[in-house]
Amino acid sequence: MSFLSRSFAGLLLVAACVPAQELKPIPLPKPQTEGGKPLMQALSQRRSGREFSSEKLPAQVLSNLLWAAWGVNRPDGHRTAPSAMNWQEIDVFVALADGLYLYNAKAHQLDPVLKEDLRAATGTQPFVGQAPLNLVYVADQARQGRADDSMAFAATGFISQNVYLYCASEGLTTVVRGLVDRVALSKAMKLRPNQKITLAQTVGYPKK
Repeated sequence: MSFLSRSFAGLLLVAACVPAQELKPIPLPKPQTEGGKPLMQALSQRRSGREFSSEKLPAQVLSNLLWAAWGVNRPDGHRTAPSAMNWQEIDVFVALADGLYLYNAKAHQLDPVLKEDLRAATGTQPFVGQAPLNLVYVADQARQGRADDSMAFAATGFISQNVYLYCASEGLTTVVRGLVDRVALSKAMKLRPNQKITLAQTVGYPKK
């Protein structure tokens, strides 16, 4: 290979290694913790849906949704959903069109993870890539007092049910999903070996 060719190849390599423009943390509006439908009415309207509008969720709705799911609701740092021994081992990753974020409950903000649209990778059904929001629940085994997948799945169930009830209260549609290529998605999300995907959940406005 000539010097010129080697130089050109080197430039291409450098260009490929230049990182995409970094995402910035997204502070969420203060959650609105009053109002909404009465509990029994929300329970009566709780259901799964698989037809989603592509309409983006407003920042306030996203804020309320994430707080309802897994937000801090007491001064001692406890959350809106229970976890065994208060391990709080479940992380909620937020897949939006502009990138992947991690919900930081303590700061109530979205911390950037990847500047890539991973929505379609969060499941095997076509609608996941069209809906505005997919939540990916990840158990961090480093925070568990002992290896216990049943507790991680139980915690995921509590969180996802909170999402269901919020959606029923606010006219959104949602479905929790087990059809996830966990190996491929873990690789795409750059998870550590001790981070395990439990379930995913799609959220959006119902398709009209």
